[in-house]
Amino acid sequence: QVRLVESGGGLVQSGGSLRLSCAASGFTFRSYAMSWYRQAPGKEREFVASIGSTGGGINYADSVKVRFTISRDNAGNTVYLQMDALKPEDTALYFCYAHRGAGSWGQGTQVSVSS
Repeated sequence: QVRLVESGGGLVQSGGSLRLSCAASGFTFRSYAMSWYRQAPGKEREFVASIGSTGGGINYADSVKVRFTISRDNAGNTVYLQMDALKPEDTALYFCYAHRGAGSWGQGTQVSVSS
């Protein structure tokens, strides 16, 4: 079955960087767009970034433009989110999402940014 496993989260100071990874299995990864979402405590899940199946069609939420970079490795079935210039308001649980059928979610990886 479809499996998405996020990693790379952690605690970082404001201005720091983290690189999130999402390892995919159970489907033809190279055929589907992928996205990152996040959910902060007490808030709704929100879109962060998306990337098309071949690496084009990249979109970002206004709040992360310039600071975050989404990429993918179709040979390694992995999608990445490079996060630079992190702010306390970036603190959230970050989820990987596969645009396949009804959609599939990972379990999330926690990112905490201290001021």
